[in-house]
Amino acid sequence: MQSSLASHAPSNDESLSDILMRVVSELHDVAYLIERIEPFLSDSGSEGIADSADRVMVMQGIDLAVQKARGLAEFIDTVTGSIPEEILVDVTTALNLVKLADMQRSLSGGMQRHGHSQPLKRAAGDIDLF
Repeated sequence: MQSSLASHAPSNDESLSDILMRVVSELHDVAYLIERIEPFLSDSGSEGIADSADRVMVMQGIDLAVQKARGLAEFIDTVTGSIPEEILVDVTTALNLVKLADMQRSLSGGMQRHGHSQPLKRAAGDIDLF
């Protein structure tokens, strides 16, 4: 009986390579957003981090996070090139676990993206409440 139900259920299968390329794009966004933090923390006049040794460790951690995000993106991008288009997966359950609506839409293929998914320029005082 399950097989008859499954055959009538709408298929949400998508090409695995398409899905992974959307993940690559999100990882590049993460790296870029983290990178944008560095100038604010590297300002020597900033009182946000008291000890210079702590400041260096934070800056190294930010740099490592950017490198890891970009490294994962490049790894997935390269592996994706060898995945046949015929390999399909249903990402419905995985998408339900993503809490950020913009990221969920991006990963589901629900929006055409050009560049970064995050707005890079906002008017002073804009805020997203969650």
